[in-house]
Amino acid sequence: MKSHIKDVPLRDVQNLLDERGIDIQKVGIKNVDVPLIIQRKGQENQVVYATAQICASLDSNFKGTHMSRFMEILNEWREKELLGVDIKGCLEAIQQKLGAHSAQVKFNFKYFIEKTAPVSLQKSLMAYDCSFEGKLDENNYKFFLGAKVPVTTLCPCSKEISDYSAHNQRALIKVLISYDENEHIWLEDLISQIEKKASCEVYPLLKREDEKYVTEHAYDNPKFVEDVLRDVVLMFREDKRINYFEAEVESLESIHNHSAWAYQLESKK
Repeated sequence: MKSHIKDVPLRDVQNLLDERGIDIQKVGIKNVDVPLIIQRKGQENQVVYATAQICASLDSNFKGTHMSRFMEILNEWREKELLGVDIKGCLEAIQQKLGAHSAQVKFNFKYFIEKTAPVSLQKSLMAYDCSFEGKLDENNYKFFLGAKVPVTTLCPCSKEISDYSAHNQRALIKVLISYDENEHIWLEDLISQIEKKASCEVYPLLKREDEKYVTEHAYDNPKFVEDVLRDVVLMFREDKRINYFEAEVESLESIHNHSAWAYQLESKK
């Protein structure tokens, strides 16, 4: 059966000349659902559900970019076993396929790590919000690793002035770090190091004996958000692999109708 549609070339509107003379810094697609294969430290790879944002620069000569090419690149790279820094190849493909000077891609995903309760030794999975982000400007490549780590903080002031106990609450430590592509930092190591800077870790599964431990451990280790932030900053300063970092601590206060918050950004280059 023959098609009634004439076999004529389709016009490429995106490549038409735009006369307004404006270079666009970023144009692309976002909120794309994609499965990713993430390499784990000493374990089998983990398939994660990610949302992607992928974009490139657009010269003033062109009316529009080619959105389908972004999806073609994502479909190729979602099957690779990513270490984070590996997404440089993805950015190079964007530059080549779209003729762009710069390119950027970011994956936000849930990363699961098995945690063992401190006393009962019950094992369960803990989910962390993490991200891989890469930026390529001409030949200058930068990679960013992000993680949001829930912890417990206990107020030193409350402990000092109260006759009974002290108020404690769940807090969130958010970090974004950058390091050279010839280095590597595992998410498992990064998260574990951050958790140790709080009053106590949090766990997805606790028995009574575990609750006793974490409550008393936090009481013996009171910290303001400022304390937690400073400890994280010192840790990143001492790590020679890290050349840039952002750290943020938010305490979801249990006796106030607001959060306590502290933030620091530092670049070693």
